[in-house]
Amino acid sequence: MLKDITIGQYFPGNSPVHRMDPRVKLVLTMAFIVMLFMSSSFYGLLVGILYTLTAFAVSGIPFKMMYKSLKPIVPIIIFTALLNLLFVRTGDVLWQFKFIKITEQGVHTAVFMVVRIVCLIIGTSLLTYTASPIELTDAIERLLSPLKKIRVPVHELAMMMTIALRFIPTLIEETDKIMSAQKARGADMESGSVIQRAKALIPILIPLFVSSFRRAEELALAMECRCYHGGEGRTRMKQMKTGSVDYAAIAVTAAFIGAVILINIFVKG
Repeated sequence: MLKDITIGQYFPGNSPVHRMDPRVKLVLTMAFIVMLFMSSSFYGLLVGILYTLTAFAVSGIPFKMMYKSLKPIVPIIIFTALLNLLFVRTGDVLWQFKFIKITEQGVHTAVFMVVRIVCLIIGTSLLTYTASPIELTDAIERLLSPLKKIRVPVHELAMMMTIALRFIPTLIEETDKIMSAQKARGADMESGSVIQRAKALIPILIPLFVSSFRRAEELALAMECRCYHGGEGRTRMKQMKTGSVDYAAIAVTAAFIGAVILINIFVKG
């Protein structure tokens, strides 16, 4: 199951989305998040869904990756839906049992929040699917470069963020190997009470932490052997340039955001 988790993975390709300037992709991702939270009705979310599907279609990433990107957060989605379903008590009562009350507004809010979270995860996952860790590092550093004037270590921050993102698939693979090894030794991690299952995770977490620290030490040693000293005086093999694809993507995103604004003004529901 862990092998199906795709967070932080990069899928090489030659689609228009892959060829976009990573700085533009980061900015458009932020604009997409703003667009989702601007939506005050299902019609606005429908625009966000259309934008997400269009981006996936243009990127050439298989649509099955949308499902895989959601698998790690299914418990969060269910928990969010239940909270809104049970604690939003305005509107007509649809069902009631003792102190549990489900209202029309609660169902509306729960569905609305679930759709918003799903669009948010799927849309933002496309950023890591179509941009390599090196591209993301350079893009974040360039976008945050004005902060260098106030002595903020921009390059180091960008490097840490990208390395953390890059090592998510590695740690997931390592966890899967450790779990398989423990099961081969007779470990039972699926039966028993919650406390017993939590205790069964200890033989997994300890080797995982040891392996993580070992990988971090090896990475630091490799960077030192290559005389890495941060961003000062560092050159780049590939220079980032905006092109016609980037301008077209900006125009399309602006059009979708404009549609959401118009829906918020003129459409209710």
